[in-house]
Amino acid sequence: MKFLQLVFESFRFAWQALRANLLRTLLSLLGVTVGIFSIIGVLTMVDSLEANIKNSLSSIGEKTIYVDKFPWMFGEGDYPWWKYFQRPRPKYSEYQFLKERIKNANAITIMDYSLANAKYENSSFDALCHGITAEFNLITEVPVIEGRYFTEQEINSGQSVAILGGEIYNTFFPDGNGIGKNIKIKGQKFTVIGTQEIKGKQLVDVGGNPDQKIYIPFLKHKRMFSSGNLYGMIQLQAYEDDENMVALEGEITGLMRTVRGLRPTQEDNFALNRPDAAANALSSVFSSLRVGGYIIGAFALLIGGFGIANIMFVSVKERTNIIGIQKSLGAKNYFILFQFLFESVFLCVLGGLIGLLLVYLISFIDLGSLDLILTSGNMIVGLFIASFIGILSGIIPASQAAAMNPVIAIRSK
Repeated sequence: MKFLQLVFESFRFAWQALRANLLRTLLSLLGVTVGIFSIIGVLTMVDSLEANIKNSLSSIGEKTIYVDKFPWMFGEGDYPWWKYFQRPRPKYSEYQFLKERIKNANAITIMDYSLANAKYENSSFDALCHGITAEFNLITEVPVIEGRYFTEQEINSGQSVAILGGEIYNTFFPDGNGIGKNIKIKGQKFTVIGTQEIKGKQLVDVGGNPDQKIYIPFLKHKRMFSSGNLYGMIQLQAYEDDENMVALEGEITGLMRTVRGLRPTQEDNFALNRPDAAANALSSVFSSLRVGGYIIGAFALLIGGFGIANIMFVSVKERTNIIGIQKSLGAKNYFILFQFLFESVFLCVLGGLIGLLLVYLISFIDLGSLDLILTSGNMIVGLFIASFIGILSGIIPASQAAAMNPVIAIRSK
């Protein structure tokens, strides 16, 4: 009860000081507000960007390895694309070779994609025609909300069936009655057997926007686009208990070197790419951005801290007589100390809350595929920093007030 009474009295004094010098207080709070806004704003932006990228990477397959001709490279240095350009791209026969012999993979698929014009009656759409095999949906998310996925027979025989991305389906069939209807892709007739839910544009997606894709059997795609392109790749997924995927990588390397007839002295003419490796490589970038946010916000908080400290020194001077009366009535030094320290923390937390409110309001701004989310963790960080600044700014003025001689304090004007 005594502690609650102390908190209540300190809050009342702080509120009275705020109301008595409203303009001065608000101007001093501006530094804290800008500092917290800068730090939490950058943290929110970086965290949202990181979450969006990792979510996009997970949507193209968790614990997966892509066998491709081009390696995914992150960091500084030249990218010798001319060297990788000479490599052969993965073939369907290599996919079959791996599928028959691979032991450490939970699923395996080969995929390829090309731009193609799709038509239905008077509607037309330039889509990404994506050729896949039966196990593709075991590795990569294919959220079919209407209709069904491909059967083994449809995949193995390369039948003319298609699953439409949400945007294409809504363009062709705004009334939602497209299952079983026939569309044309590159002039060839296809039966629509399913459609995906709208995912929205993502920051990272192998093959482009999923809402603008059309999935068809790989062999059908191979026959339609016999000239090929540079983007075909084999994708494998490790078993759930294979955390490091070292065994799978080693097995793929050995089998690919065998099927391509590489001698021991020859280097690999293929690349093994992992989405989780890409996420790990980006983590250092996000860490640097967070540090930058703290540095930017620190300057504003430094100014704000001096402003709060100035208010507290003025407040102590204005209330010297009251401090003397409180002490003469039996108030302990810790009561006086806590009273002014609480006032300083209260002011800084108030400025921090205003900064958090500004970040929250900015999160409603439409940034396309990037969704800004102010997390509870960042809010706690913001309030903790504000409280810490309040303690630093108020500890010296509060200590001076607590150390005052009551007789001298009462006589002061």
